[in-house]
Amino acid sequence: MSANRKGDRRERELVNELDAAGFAVMRAPASGSATERDLPDVLAGDGERFFAIEAKSSAGDPIYLSGEEVESLIYFARNFGANARIAVRFDREDWYFFHPGDCHVTDGGNYRVKKETALADGTDLDELVGHSTQARLDDA
Repeated sequence: MSANRKGDRRERELVNELDAAGFAVMRAPASGSATERDLPDVLAGDGERFFAIEAKSSAGDPIYLSGEEVESLIYFARNFGANARIAVRFDREDWYFFHPGDCHVTDGGNYRVKKETALADGTDLDELVGHSTQARLDDA
């Protein structure tokens, strides 16, 4: 399966999960290289919380986003009145969410999320949508 088809499938999966959590949600079909406009992959809101989400998935390798992708996400979210989030999903794992400022920035100005970082420090879907609060071992 091509990377684009897998990415599209993952984005639709995220849209369905947010919808099931009670959010009005849409996948931006013109995100990425299809337009000159700065659009996130997914927009979601429940009347109280609004998110502009850039979604990435990987079989297990670290996930990288270009500095330009993240700057576009932040720009759109700020102008739209949404919270910018980077959503990552590794094979056989759930979605995890990060504020762009919480991601590692490489020397080249790109953003990186490793699988172990996502599992240890990422916000899961239930916490993102306000259904629960994660308890961390180091908080105990």
